[in-house]
Amino acid sequence: MGMTMTQKILARAAGLDQVQAGQLLEGKLDLVLGNDITTPVAIKEFEKAGLSTVFDQEKIAIVLDHSTPCKDIKSAQLCARCRDFAHKHHITHFYDVGQMGIEHALIPEKGLAAPGEVIIGADSHTCTYGALGAFSTGVGSTDMAAGMATGLAWFKVPQAIQVKLTGTLSPYVSGKDVVLHLIGMIGVDGALYQSLEFCGDGVASLEMDDRFTICNMAIEAGAKNGIFPVDEKTIAYLNGRVERAWTAFEADEDAVYARTVEIDLSTLRPTVALPHLPSNTQPVDEVAGKPIQQVVIGSCTNGRLKDLREAAAILRGKKVADGVRCIVIPATQQIYLQAMEEGLIADFIQAGAAVSTPTCGPCLGGHMGVLSDNEWAIATTNRNFVGRMGPTSSMIILASPAVAAASAITGVVTDPATI
Repeated sequence: MGMTMTQKILARAAGLDQVQAGQLLEGKLDLVLGNDITTPVAIKEFEKAGLSTVFDQEKIAIVLDHSTPCKDIKSAQLCARCRDFAHKHHITHFYDVGQMGIEHALIPEKGLAAPGEVIIGADSHTCTYGALGAFSTGVGSTDMAAGMATGLAWFKVPQAIQVKLTGTLSPYVSGKDVVLHLIGMIGVDGALYQSLEFCGDGVASLEMDDRFTICNMAIEAGAKNGIFPVDEKTIAYLNGRVERAWTAFEADEDAVYARTVEIDLSTLRPTVALPHLPSNTQPVDEVAGKPIQQVVIGSCTNGRLKDLREAAAILRGKKVADGVRCIVIPATQQIYLQAMEEGLIADFIQAGAAVSTPTCGPCLGGHMGVLSDNEWAIATTNRNFVGRMGPTSSMIILASPAVAAASAITGVVTDPATI
């Protein structure tokens, strides 16, 4: 019986020639990841279990990104806990204020994820690195603690959904629109504990930033992971970032899939997700005109350079509407620096937007843009659950950077093609 990309990676990690869906296995880890919210819990469990050493100081990454620079006493204490642990155990990949970025943009940028690797992170959007042909998935803090100590984790081999992409994207349509369309098709539990495996001639037309966005939101369909095949664009991204040896896996022709979903990229239009689920999707022109009070352009989903370029191209020479707060958050320091060198930061500021240091911030209602009662935001983030960005009466519309930027100018949900 043939295997999927994910199944081949897990088989290798477990030292097995063959695995099948539903099988339980213990696999070796190439990276264990945590942030300033989840790592302190993992540290507590690590010490509670009497553990005193980590399995490999080079294969653990701790990124302080959720509430940093620290917004209050509690967040400062959590970050201090992470700093102490990282110093004690000589963690090589520890990223603090000034060096950190939003973890799921920073990890690939730093070359810490590569094809064929197995990565766990105490954050649900760890599935982002499937864009590089890795198996990466979110786990709880207890699993993170065990992973830091042993370099091992238990997995149930997932079934797979084959997502066949054809055609190419139209102007103002991006990876965010692709994944929102997919989630709208199959639902927030449509891929529950399954692997979303992308294939087809349409893959070649997607930039790496689009693929990161799509894999990042695989969890919003309930998926265990999302994964793309390794191609020339993947290799170009890895060059200069990853120096260690890596292995790309391809699905067997007779690999077994739970089902196949086909998407013609050329038919997609800019898409938004209305409150309170990422699956509550509509083409933007069917929602156009809805007033908003805040726009957030950033997050681990859409804070990369391509995203900032798309937003700046729309905002350049224009002004954010009166009564609208537009917040732009580059995902890493390197992205921030390059955006500055390209003049994008000036475009945002001249348009009347606020530009933040890298942080998850408003995505989880942390800081740098929390909503008030009954306010509406359009955001390039990944979740629009009740109370996600503020009080339970506040509302979030998920959208691409192009739609978010266009809406910032008009003050209402807007199709970027009309600007």
